[in-house]
Amino acid sequence: MNKILVPVDFSEYSEYALQAAAVIAKQQKAEIVVLHMLGLSEAVFTKDESQEVAEAVYYMKLAEKRFDTFLDKEYLKGIKVHETVQNYKIFSEINQAAHEHDVDLIVMGSHGVSGFTEEVFIGSNTEKVVRTSDIPVLVIKGSGVNFKMEEVVFACDFKIENVRPYRNAMNLFNAMGANVHLLYVNLPGERFRSSEQMEEMVKDFLFKADSGNLDMHDKVVYYSDYSVESGVFNYSNKIGANIIAIPTHGRRGLAHFFNGSIGEDIANHANKPVMTFKI
Repeated sequence: MNKILVPVDFSEYSEYALQAAAVIAKQQKAEIVVLHMLGLSEAVFTKDESQEVAEAVYYMKLAEKRFDTFLDKEYLKGIKVHETVQNYKIFSEINQAAHEHDVDLIVMGSHGVSGFTEEVFIGSNTEKVVRTSDIPVLVIKGSGVNFKMEEVVFACDFKIENVRPYRNAMNLFNAMGANVHLLYVNLPGERFRSSEQMEEMVKDFLFKADSGNLDMHDKVVYYSDYSVESGVFNYSNKIGANIIAIPTHGRRGLAHFFNGSIGEDIANHANKPVMTFKI
């Protein structure tokens, strides 16, 4: 891992993300790119050109000054930090910025259902960034000072379309020295599968994903619960996982293998960091 992107609005939640990014950067000897999105109102863009330029310059200078204080932290000592200020119209621009800076991971701060603080990021904007990003996104819910990536639960339905996010996740977690628990949540009703059916499906998936290597087969956990969300939470809490990881499917929702809004519920309601990988 070479670079980590941290979108910030100078709130405590974006500082939580910066703290976690610093932990990862020190471990991986990576650089951090701190991105502030101005989010200028539509009123700015209805003015004539000279007014628009003047106001945009003012807000950019203000953001640069705030960086001086925001980045003056002991936990950033020894880490190469780059600052960048951009305006945004749609949240896919964060993905664009990530590619421009050639980053390997996006780390975001969130306090749950509302996403970022209402100063700039509101509503389901965390979910919007995850949905449009083809780079892994780590969502931090609390202080990142003691962030750890030791025990990870990767929840998946083991369909072939999840091979790419699985490989990306395993590469990242192996580089971080994390112990990965592969989780399949078995549900009652139409989605119920017998032990034999689950094992056959998982074996086929791992055979393709790991090029015939079935070493991870014994690490797969089959957990029965009444919903995917509760199954992921209950198992993660049971083993004391540090992170919950899930595949995402872009425009079709936060997590393709979850029905309805369950993927969003996991990202919003989890009291642990959540990492997403694009299908």
